[in-house]
Amino acid sequence: MATLPPNMRLIANFLRRLPGVGEKSANRMAFYLLRLPEADLVEFAHAVSKLKETTKRCKVCKNLTEQETCSICEDSGRNTKVITVVEDVVDLLSFETGDIYEGLYHVLHGKIDPLNNIGPDDIFMESLFTRIKDNPVEELILATNLDMEGEATAVYVKNKVKEISPDTKVTRLAYGLPIGANLEYADYMTLKRAIQGRNEF
Repeated sequence: MATLPPNMRLIANFLRRLPGVGEKSANRMAFYLLRLPEADLVEFAHAVSKLKETTKRCKVCKNLTEQETCSICEDSGRNTKVITVVEDVVDLLSFETGDIYEGLYHVLHGKIDPLNNIGPDDIFMESLFTRIKDNPVEELILATNLDMEGEATAVYVKNKVKEISPDTKVTRLAYGLPIGANLEYADYMTLKRAIQGRNEF
């Protein structure tokens, strides 16, 4: 039975650990890397080897950066009176890709999940509360995911922020029906959110 050479097999096994990558995809990626020009492969290997060393969390919002402060927090054109709270950096990237938001962010790097022993002290909540104490904002937008843990996290943040800064408006993203969706396929929670977040037509 034919097998990959040991080094390629080792690389394929590492690639299989990536989210959504199965054995066949990992093997294809390993072959792709083998076909890359030597200079590209060396550049890629160097970037991977330095990944942990060069990547930091922004001291303000906990976004990923290579400096002390990320480019979003450094941007003087941003609305500093609005902060959107997200669970992970990929959520932040979704907002930035669409160019639909001009405020600041706070990345929790997780959510409250008692079943997995993750509480408020295990994610970047305290830094959010300190931030709001030191520099009160007009609005805090809660953009955690619409699952049990995301909802619990949003409620916890809302209650704490109201204690710290009662004048801060706390809002939640309006979840609803995607464009092109049929009502018959929508679950009741999606319909509930769609009704709650309805606008004048």
